[in-house]
Amino acid sequence: MARNKFDIDEDLESPFDIKHFRRALVYIKRQKSPMIVAFVLSILSAGIALSAPLIVQHVVDVTIPAKDKSGLVFWALLTLATIVASVILATIRSRIMTRVGQDIIFDIRTDLFKHLQELPFQYYDDRPQGKILIRVVNYVNSVSDVLSNGIINFILEILNLIFIAAFMFAVNVKLSLIILAGLPVFIAIMLLIKTKQRRAWQAVSNKSSNLNAYLQESISGIRVTQLFTREERNEEVFTRLAGNYRNVWMRAMYFNFLIPFSVDNLATLVATAIYFVGLVSLGPEEVTFGVILAMSSYAARFWQPILNLSNLYNGFINAVAYLERIFETLDEPVTVTDVKDAHELPAIKGRVTFDDVTFAYDPGVNILEHLSFDIKPGESVALVGPTGAGKTTVVNLISRFYNITGGKILVDGYDIAEAKLKSLRSQMGIMLQDSFIFSGTILDNIRYGRLDATEEEVIAAAKAVCADEFIREFEQGYMTEVNERGSKLSQGQRQLISFARTLLANPRILILDEATSSIDARTERLLQKGLNELLKGRTSFIIAHRLSTVKNCDRIMYVADKGIAESGSHDQLMALRGRYYKLYSAQKMEA
Repeated sequence: MARNKFDIDEDLESPFDIKHFRRALVYIKRQKSPMIVAFVLSILSAGIALSAPLIVQHVVDVTIPAKDKSGLVFWALLTLATIVASVILATIRSRIMTRVGQDIIFDIRTDLFKHLQELPFQYYDDRPQGKILIRVVNYVNSVSDVLSNGIINFILEILNLIFIAAFMFAVNVKLSLIILAGLPVFIAIMLLIKTKQRRAWQAVSNKSSNLNAYLQESISGIRVTQLFTREERNEEVFTRLAGNYRNVWMRAMYFNFLIPFSVDNLATLVATAIYFVGLVSLGPEEVTFGVILAMSSYAARFWQPILNLSNLYNGFINAVAYLERIFETLDEPVTVTDVKDAHELPAIKGRVTFDDVTFAYDPGVNILEHLSFDIKPGESVALVGPTGAGKTTVVNLISRFYNITGGKILVDGYDIAEAKLKSLRSQMGIMLQDSFIFSGTILDNIRYGRLDATEEEVIAAAKAVCADEFIREFEQGYMTEVNERGSKLSQGQRQLISFARTLLANPRILILDEATSSIDARTERLLQKGLNELLKGRTSFIIAHRLSTVKNCDRIMYVADKGIAESGSHDQLMALRGRYYKLYSAQKMEA
């Protein structure tokens, strides 16, 4: 799919509306109690701070003219007390909201991770890993402050404006109206740039996602990069993506800075007007010098909440772009999930039936059409055929990693579409082509699918697949720490560890997808002896390109032309002298 590329911008499914923030309120409500405490502390802090200009007015107009030294000391100490109290309350509130912000991050990130664990393979097939990771890490960080401090600060700044306006009008109505005259101009500026600003931050979101996707891809493929000396070309691509991100970031910041620039200039013009009108009207009956000082202080305080609100608006616009991405991920449908009234699959024997199964990864492009076969419990089945014919697709459908387009898949007569996924997959052992090794010890990796397994059972599984010998050669044996993807292990060693992990689960249905492709001939011969014992009593599906490894299977199915072109034992297919015969003969000649 086109979107599964690092340099393709993601289209939003729908434009932003207020429902995103209503959904965000779910996380905010969980922190209701500490947020109420923080809000009360904010009001107390702001109220105490707003009393300072009134004290200054009284001192200038009354205390100083009266030459009241004791009064001056009293008012000075009271001013100091208001400052200290305001700072203490603000600090306590800040600490509370820091905790609230982190709790919100934790909740959103946990929900995202849980949902990602349930999404089907199709979701990951269609997207670069980097574009998924950035949503869980960066985007959640970016919205946390808006969802915690942002809401409280918004309400607080509105209250600040109301309180300040009340204090201003209590001091002087004419000068208060001059201060308010700048508001219509500011609102007009906000309305003019709001759409462009939102689009600019959406572009930042896209380019950031693209850059992160390419960075993750480059790190994962660093060995191939250095092998083919692609460093310079990769640097060019990265420079282009980083340049795109820089350009859209600068455009977004241009709109962000435009708002405080407007506020600063409007505040300056208002302050100038206050001094001009105040000095013209200066007189003991209308405007005293103390009134001018108080009103100029309130003017600065009045425009500060507006500046703060504009910064909150900038953060809101920024957060909108990230919230869209976060909720877009949370809204991804879990298409492969338990249906209503799904039942627990009992202990199975291992019969697998495909009944007229049709499947397509993309609508209208069928990989399999009207596929039917019946596998008896304990039967070993090899799937062979050309690359891309659908061999891996068949075994993925047995595990219900994808939903089929038509037909039914039955296990012991139960339709797997109606069974609980956990009860199905817990009875299957699957070793895919990608032998993924997790960071941790070798012991933990083998025990990954069965945490209650004893160390003796782990070692027994490793011995069965001939992994015990090389594991014990490590200084710390089974407690050897390995990196993510097992970078310090050979491909063959990774496959053997993955094989031991699969076998330890003691599955009734065993799926081996190119399980021996990276194992040397000597180890493969040893492994085959163990496999012959382990496959007894289990239904097994084995995908292999080397036909010599599967010729002893009970049944060999040649997958081609969107179905099973040939089916039978090795001897039967060789006698048929069809596609399998030609493929086997060609490999034998090459050997």
